[in-house]
Amino acid sequence: MSTAEPAKIPLALQVPTRRVSRGWIAAVVTVHIGINVGFFAPIQVLLGLHAEQLDASQKGAILSLVTGVGAAVSLIANPLFGALSDRSTSRFGRRIPWVFCGTICGALALLLMSTAHTVGLLVLGWALMQAAGNAAVAAIFAAIPDRVPVEQRGVVGGLVALGQTCGSLIGAVIGMVAAGNLVFGYALVALAVAICAVPFVLMRQDTPLPKGTLEPLSALQFAQSFWINPVKHKDFGWAWLTRFLLYLGSQLCLVYLLYFLQDAIGHPNPAQGVLVLTAIYAFCVIFSSVISGKLSDRDGQRKKYVIISSVIVAAAAGVMAVSSTFAMAIIAAVLLGIGFGAYLAVDFALLTQVLPTADSRGKDLGMINIANSLPQVVAPLVAWLAVTWLGGYPTLFLCSVVVSLLGAVLVRKIKSVP
Repeated sequence: MSTAEPAKIPLALQVPTRRVSRGWIAAVVTVHIGINVGFFAPIQVLLGLHAEQLDASQKGAILSLVTGVGAAVSLIANPLFGALSDRSTSRFGRRIPWVFCGTICGALALLLMSTAHTVGLLVLGWALMQAAGNAAVAAIFAAIPDRVPVEQRGVVGGLVALGQTCGSLIGAVIGMVAAGNLVFGYALVALAVAICAVPFVLMRQDTPLPKGTLEPLSALQFAQSFWINPVKHKDFGWAWLTRFLLYLGSQLCLVYLLYFLQDAIGHPNPAQGVLVLTAIYAFCVIFSSVISGKLSDRDGQRKKYVIISSVIVAAAAGVMAVSSTFAMAIIAAVLLGIGFGAYLAVDFALLTQVLPTADSRGKDLGMINIANSLPQVVAPLVAWLAVTWLGGYPTLFLCSVVVSLLGAVLVRKIKSVP
């Protein structure tokens, strides 16, 4: 595609200039709500309770194993399905088939998890959910640079962040409601994942790619795609690294939240405590993501918002490091919501402006999503080491402070985006 004349570039690969409708944005946000219910209800509550039910004495190790394996699967699944959706020539478009199949298979994987009476089956079910969910995530993320013009991406990014946050909040609600009945909880999550994809699929606003436009994906090409030259594409490399650091900082605050409330704070109802903190966090994310997305679209500045939000995330972790009371956890939730909400909205807009090529948006955003998923592999290991061997929860949260501040410093290395 790099040698094609501009007039011959298929519509599916052109840079969009027409603003998208509110209905299309709402459908995209709804998909994000469902997928994030599927991810966060288990991560926040259900997997922790399931691990404790399987073996209370080894609950931390089991939770780290399950989440770590699932995140490792997502490292491959996201760019793989992103690359496959880039090349899809379905009459329904490049992204819709993957959103549909990913959400249906994800729902089935959750139902499989509800039957898990062994660690092995729980690991398998969560790995399948991660594979299917990331197929849908890769496609729905790539749909945004496919259709949304640059000047509208801050707003859309903010609304997508809102969808992600609503998904995590609904997940926490399901976790609390179903704390005594895991089968019911997994079934509710599966239903949400499947239903929330319906509006986007039925709208059918996805531009098909003509057959033969791109070469079929080979195993060698896919393996090579994991390497995007950071010298040739410096800004993409720095954007990837800073996103990894910020997601790692946030994940270190969240991965053991249920156990932090249970063991360090002594909360009488940890699942309810997770819901309260998640609700506060969600409100702050919604507030900050929508406002910061609009502001960054208006003044064209992205990096300053990312830097400020990274520092706020570090402050939230610092609060949790120095205090083990629920009141201070609430303050931390406010800071984390404000900081991470602003970050989600603006950084996504920034990322879409540093993608290497138009014909591999799905794959390249899949590579970016490795920066989201890899912390889910690293964070459980760091959390287990910190809590078990290196001083407990204060050490865990101090690690979050350090990596978040490092992300704030390194985002300044991005030169092509103001």
